[in-house]
Amino acid sequence: MTRSISPVIAAAALVALSLVPLVKAKSSKNEKLKAASTYLMIGDIGGTNCRLGLYKPGSDKADFEKIYSNSACITDDTKSFAKDIFLPFLKESGLDLSSKTIVACFAIAGPVKDNRVVLSNLNNTVIDGAEIEACKDGLLANIKRCKIINDFVGQGYGLLDLDLDTEVVELIPGSKERMSKTGPKACLGAGTGLGECYLTTSSLHPEEGYECYASEGGHVDYTPRSELEVKLAHHLQKKFHEPHRVSAERIISGRGLANVYDFLAKTFPKKVNTNIQAEFQEAGDLQGKVVGMSANDDKHPCELCVQAMEIMMSAYGAEAGNCAVKFIPTGGLYVSGGLTPKNIKFIQGEDSPFMKAYKDKGRLSGLVKDIPLFAVMVEDIGLRGARVCAMREYCSMN
Repeated sequence: MTRSISPVIAAAALVALSLVPLVKAKSSKNEKLKAASTYLMIGDIGGTNCRLGLYKPGSDKADFEKIYSNSACITDDTKSFAKDIFLPFLKESGLDLSSKTIVACFAIAGPVKDNRVVLSNLNNTVIDGAEIEACKDGLLANIKRCKIINDFVGQGYGLLDLDLDTEVVELIPGSKERMSKTGPKACLGAGTGLGECYLTTSSLHPEEGYECYASEGGHVDYTPRSELEVKLAHHLQKKFHEPHRVSAERIISGRGLANVYDFLAKTFPKKVNTNIQAEFQEAGDLQGKVVGMSANDDKHPCELCVQAMEIMMSAYGAEAGNCAVKFIPTGGLYVSGGLTPKNIKFIQGEDSPFMKAYKDKGRLSGLVKDIPLFAVMVEDIGLRGARVCAMREYCSMN
């Protein structure tokens, strides 16, 4: 599929070009030379994996891309993303980067401050844009600009690049027809953790497109919806030493799914499938994957895994409904993240655990039913959004 350049990229390019006081022919030649000598290095870094790509400016096709396991590369405090993932990636690309300028943008799971992020889901590992720009180690020295953004800012800008005919599923029929062209958009997505963001346009200059804003909405308080879930909340409060509350992310995420299953296994020991339990205990950081795969096994699903998935998806739907109430995203509410396409049967459909909880908003149930609601079925929108932001940085460079 060929995608057109995002309006955000186009607007940034126009601004940059307007600042060059040269005739059109000379300006065009200079821009071509600049593009030929530059690569955009794009990253989408979550708690589990690091997706990287190298792109020519203005292109939506990577010249090289690769996925790295964070835990396999960042094994102790002496390791860093710059020297143990980014540098090997540049070397492994096989591209002649020796004389190239690299403009990097990394969308990373965690709050960003001063172009620096601490990965709360990866032992508080730090990635600092200024340090990367100052690094003189091999090809890292070619990175002249390094922009750090929140991973869900990347997701948010990536939404603008989605093909609504092939890359999303309507969770409420007629959602595409009801979308406002300039209305707010919101996104939440469960993966290793739970992320959220929102996008708005300027009422004065809507032609400039959407601006995305980061959120740490995954850390709002979890609200139990049944007596069993009240017991689950108490269990997690003790487990994580939180006497008064527990974050929604402790339930709505891959690790959250593992937390729910662990609670159920301890609560209903007679229902435990010994084979699944053994696999779960040996899975380390991938315990949620074990539960998810068994829950989606159409022939021999584990009863407790299915129950854990239904509890998690009910909480997921309830939080999506919260986003609908808080943002009233008439431009679309998108459910993204790695868990969405893998577990779509627990999300899609009027009677799914997700949709039942989403619509259960009391006096505002009618409001949430009118919000355009989509499940995102691709997992690269974080990379796409980081590419938008990298292109902005590229266009701002002299």
